[in-house]
Amino acid sequence: MTGPDSSKPAGQGAAPASSQSSQTPPTPPTQPIDGKYQVLREVSRTGNVTLYEVRAAEGVTRQVAWFEVQTPAERQNFHAYRTALRSVAPAGLTDVVARPGAYYAVWQPVSGTPLAEAAAQPTKRQEMVEAVEALGTRLADAGFALSDADIVMQGDMPLVAYLRPAAPRTPEEIAALNAGVLGGLRGGKVRRKRERRPGAWLTFVPGLFFLSGAGWLGAQAAQIYLNPPVGEVSSVTSQPAAEAARALTKKGFRVEYAYGESGTLPIGIVIRQEPEAGTSLPVGRQVILTVNKPAPLVVPKVEDMTLAQAAGPLGDNALKLGKVIRVDGTLTRTPEGRIIAQIPPAGASTQRSQPVQVLVSTGVRSEETFIIDLRGLTFEQARDWARAAGLVVTEVTREPSDKTENTVLSQEPAPFATVPVGSPVKLVVASVKYTPPSVPTEPLPIPPPYVPPPPPEPITAPDQTQPPGTQPPATQPSGSQPAGTQPTPAAPGGSATDTAPQPDTAAPPATPAPPAVDTTPRQVNLRYTFGTELPGGTYSITVQDASGEREIMPGVPAAQVAGRLAQAPIQVQGNAVFIIRRDGAEYARVPAQ
Repeated sequence: MTGPDSSKPAGQGAAPASSQSSQTPPTPPTQPIDGKYQVLREVSRTGNVTLYEVRAAEGVTRQVAWFEVQTPAERQNFHAYRTALRSVAPAGLTDVVARPGAYYAVWQPVSGTPLAEAAAQPTKRQEMVEAVEALGTRLADAGFALSDADIVMQGDMPLVAYLRPAAPRTPEEIAALNAGVLGGLRGGKVRRKRERRPGAWLTFVPGLFFLSGAGWLGAQAAQIYLNPPVGEVSSVTSQPAAEAARALTKKGFRVEYAYGESGTLPIGIVIRQEPEAGTSLPVGRQVILTVNKPAPLVVPKVEDMTLAQAAGPLGDNALKLGKVIRVDGTLTRTPEGRIIAQIPPAGASTQRSQPVQVLVSTGVRSEETFIIDLRGLTFEQARDWARAAGLVVTEVTREPSDKTENTVLSQEPAPFATVPVGSPVKLVVASVKYTPPSVPTEPLPIPPPYVPPPPPEPITAPDQTQPPGTQPPATQPSGSQPAGTQPTPAAPGGSATDTAPQPDTAAPPATPAPPAVDTTPRQVNLRYTFGTELPGGTYSITVQDASGEREIMPGVPAAQVAGRLAQAPIQVQGNAVFIIRRDGAEYARVPAQ
């Protein structure tokens, strides 16, 4: 059995497999040729023609001569080649396709003895030589030589298993090539035709009757073969491929599929047919149906995108957004509105206009947080701090204490412990500590009314310049006294008008009172975010108002508060400011909001 890759001796024309040898085998295409023939290997390559060994849809092995047609000249050469094939009618040819983007011929193996082996025999029949000469004449009329064909002999009949494309030649060049092939065939002994003697035909009279009957039957068969019944090709476009093939085979036609692409028809629908509907075609001829089967597409990756962002790559790949399923994104830590997963996955093969389903996150619910030290705060303040941290106060226990009533004594979880958002908080709050007396007590005695002490009497020093027993003369008129003096009683033997100077006891002027300080109670908000690159140390928060300064967050290591937000409502009196301290030294001031 011989095909296009059969070996041939010099002068006969080497087969494509031996005409182009290469140390590195060429890489065959990964996609089927014209969607119908799966490439097994590349046999040869000459000019713009590549010969492939392929597997057809029915599982048989064929060879395809593929033409790369890029220019008008290359297209004209292919049509000339196709015309030659039709005139020669090679036995190995099964199909010739000529349409934009697909120019090729399909060949099948042909059984028989290669012409080179028949020419090497010492004795050749004259009938065989004459048949090869006639084939050479037909090839020359088509512009080809015997060396361009792979020829096998079935008895004395030469058959063309493969015809290689060739450049245009002159008749003289073709004659010279044919002479080389026929010279080797005529070499050696040629057995001539046997000559009939007169009257010898009478010995064949009985057989002539059988031959005439066989000839009549053969003529009838040839009549049917050459003039088969003609049928009209039905219109099967826009129908499913199986239904279209069934309708055509019922009329006696053979159906072969080709694959194309249409953006308006579903997959598996017939796009066009050859020949067209309404054509009169002999029964048994082939009708080619081009079925919509686009090349597979690769699904793009849309994970971690929003739905609006995913519409772009899906549209660019002729795909559409399918069902959207919203799921919790806690386990995957996917933010709200982002795509967690997709079906089919990224990189998978799919067809045009197919949907892509996505899973979209509803958000991360179990983020971690921490709570500050609530001890010493009022219950209301502790509850606000818990809410700000995303926690919930679920249990409050009251315990008698010497602390101020409603003050938080202890908490669970512990201060600055890392817990999931939404975790419960338990508080122990101080209540009034009261012990009733065991014995009734008597009422306390009422203190006596306040009696101010009497003013002290002035003491007057005697005048050393007067004799004893005498008084200094009055220096003021009777009935008057200097400012700042008080009348004194008369000395023994003196008059009541005698007076003595007294020290000035008037009160000093009053000092002006300081301006009033605003001590109105009010509630302000603390909101401060610690930096992510916080210097090492211990950080605390205090509030300074009209009542003084008090600590609302005790010292915490920098690693526990770096990058975190501290916020809470605080009760203050008058103007207030929050002071952030690092290792006791002031680090920042935050105005109250």
